[in-house]
Amino acid sequence: MSTVREARKIRRRWPVISAGVGMGVAVLLGALIALRGSPLGADEEFMSELLEERGPWFDVPALFLDWIGGHLVGVVIVPLAMVIWLLALRRPWAAGFSIVAAAVSAGLVQLLKALFDRARPEFMLVASDEGSFPSGHVANAATIAVVLALVFGLERSRWWVWLAGAAYVVAMALARTYLGVHWVTDTIGGALLGAGVAVVLWAPIADRLAAEPRARASLGG
Repeated sequence: MSTVREARKIRRRWPVISAGVGMGVAVLLGALIALRGSPLGADEEFMSELLEERGPWFDVPALFLDWIGGHLVGVVIVPLAMVIWLLALRRPWAAGFSIVAAAVSAGLVQLLKALFDRARPEFMLVASDEGSFPSGHVANAATIAVVLALVFGLERSRWWVWLAGAAYVVAMALARTYLGVHWVTDTIGGALLGAGVAVVLWAPIADRLAAEPRARASLGG
């Protein structure tokens, strides 16, 4: 039994190392941006391309993602809804994992926003608070996506959970840049941070999560 546990720890080591590296890259990216004091060339080019595509057909989904991914809905209602749902599925460890990951991710986002104090773009379609790096909406999306993937998507038949999560994070990143509230590097930093937090917090409780009921019917497995 101890050999099996040790093998599981080894298998979890590389995801945690990768997550730590990703979070480190996010911090270094923020430091580089802060030292530069102006948008990167890639930021300006990407923003210019999206500004040319602005129109009613793209405004609606972007504004919906703005609503669901932040403010009271994204920061409070969605995380609490996940907890209630996971508890209903008799997954208390997963419920605790999801709410702690959401809280830690949000806390680190606010810490880095205050530390780097990056100015927002000048083309915003919606009001937003101070601090552009990293994107809190994208960090929140990445945390939710990775938490759900680690809870439900570790079986081969559940590859679609990872795909759906990745699509949600990309859509959120595009929406935040399209709305002009973030540079593209803000969204990259947010994605790395949010995903990294979820993986780092998952590793110590992975065995507990795996021992909980799988609730196959709830995900069509």
